[in-house]
Formats: sequence, C-alpha cells, structure tokens
Amino acid sequence: MRRRLEKRCSCGMSQQSRTIVQDAWKAFASHDADRIAAVFTDDAEWLAPPENATAVALGGSSHLVGKKAIVRFLAEDFPRFFVRDVTVTFHGFYADGERVIVEETMTATLANGNHYANDYCFVFELQDGLIHRVREYMDTARGHRMVFG
Repeated sequence: MRRRLEKRCSCGMSQQSRTIVQDAWKAFASHDADRIAAVFTDDAEWLAPPENATAVALGGSSHLVGKKAIVRFLAEDFPRFFVRDVTVTFHGFYADGERVIVEETMTATLANGNHYANDYCFVFELQDGLIHRVREYMDTARGHRMVFG
C-alpha cells in the first residue's frame, strides 16, 4: 500500500512538472522578459552543445549561467537571430518527478534569410516549481549547415 501511495504522489508531481514546462514554453515564445524570468530560479543554468551554430553566430556562450543571462538570450538574442516564421512542433513531453524531457522540431527564417529546421531534445530540471537547469541537445552539424551554408 505504501509503495502505491509513493507512486501516485510521483505521478502527481510529474504532471505538475510537465505543466510547468509547457507553460514555460509559452513564456519563451512571448519574448517578454518578465514572463520568462518568472519561470527560472535565480541561479538557473542553460547548457547547449559547445560551439553550436546559434552561439557561434551570436558570439555568445553555449552555457548560460543565471536567470539574467537566460532571459537576455530568450527575450533579446533569440528573436534577433530567428527573425520570423518560428514554429515549434512538439513530439513529446515526458515527466518523472521534477525532470521533464521535451522532444521538438523548430523551424524559422534566420536573420541572414536562411531557412532553419532542426530537431531538439531538452531536459528540464525543476526546483521548487521553477526551472533550475536546462540541458539542450540538437544536431549541431545540421545547425551549422543551415546557419553558415
């Protein structure tokens, strides 16, 4: 009986975690700095593959540390680089406790006029109902081909 109760509690937490991340994607899409800041811990981190095309093109880091750096990227840098027709197609949201995995495809028109389309996997780690860490995975070679030709 106790084991069943623990499982039930974990499922409830997983559903709540999934909802937190789904709502965070809406905040990201708004490019509103205050909405984005509201979903992250102060000491949040966003880790993307080193030398990924977006970081290289923007002259930025692939490891964003702190809420302020993450908000600046999502509210200012992202819309400056992915300028129009940004579409995110979600293929899955999977939650286990305070960890949520998101599979998606993003397409967009880049600032240089190139078409962009790439698959992503994100691992969100939550803490007290906020995003504490994001690990981002993508096809970096494909990204470089689309951004740099």
